[in-house]
This record gives sequence, structure tokens and C-alpha cells, in this order.
Amino acid sequence: MKCQEVRQQLSAWLDAELEEAEGAVLAAHLDECEACRREWQDLTALDEALGRLEAPVPSGLAEKVLARVRPPRRRQWVQSVALAACLVLGITLGGTMARSFYAPAGINGTEAEVAGLEIFQDFPQGSMGIIVASYQPDDSNGILQ
Repeated sequence: MKCQEVRQQLSAWLDAELEEAEGAVLAAHLDECEACRREWQDLTALDEALGRLEAPVPSGLAEKVLARVRPPRRRQWVQSVALAACLVLGITLGGTMARSFYAPAGINGTEAEVAGLEIFQDFPQGSMGIIVASYQPDDSNGILQ
């Protein structure tokens, strides 16, 4: 191996990024070459010195990082009120639409009930057919209850 190739791989060998066979070739070259051995010694000394180096942490760093990472606080009650309003609106619209969908066609309401049952003849368990089948017309005003 040439000295230039060895010097390019010394850092990778120091970081244990080379395979054992490549490390053995480098070690054999270092035993024979004084210049590469000095380069290896300088590199290991630098690595040890950097490992002992203590870097001071700037004051207030944690607070600054948390201030940038934390999402802005939202008012929880606003979200709760909006959710409740959506729920009430959905129930109201759903009830209104269901009432007009199943409204009786005749005066006494029996025609709508029969039509609804014909639509859902073979309805599966838990479907709207059960609900239609369970409605009974009110005798007083003809509206399905």
C-alpha cells in the first residue's frame, strides 16, 4: 500500500469503520513506515485531546430551545365549544334530514311505512331497515314517531 492511501484511511481506522483485513494491512504498513506511524500518532493524540475537551453550555440554552419548540398555547375552551357546536349542528341536521326522508306520503302515514319497508326488505342486522320497521305512525297527526 502506498503512503497516500494509508493516510487517507487512518481516520476511518481510528473510527473503527474499516474491516479487520484492511486494518491489518494498515497496521503492517505502520510497522514499516516511520512517516505514516508519526501521522497515526498525531491523529490518535488529536482524537484523545478532543475527547477530553469540555465544551461549556451557553446559559439559557435549554429555555431558548424549549421556547422555539413548544407550540403556542391554545385556549382549550374554544376548541370544546366549537366541538360541541358541531355536534349539536350535526344532530339537528341529521334529525331534520331523517324526518323529511321518512315523512308519510298519505294522511295516516301507512303508505310511507310500507314504502320504507319495501326498500329495506332484506336489511341486515343493525341497519336503517330496523329503524324504519320499528317506527309506528302517530294516530293524531300522521307523523312517524
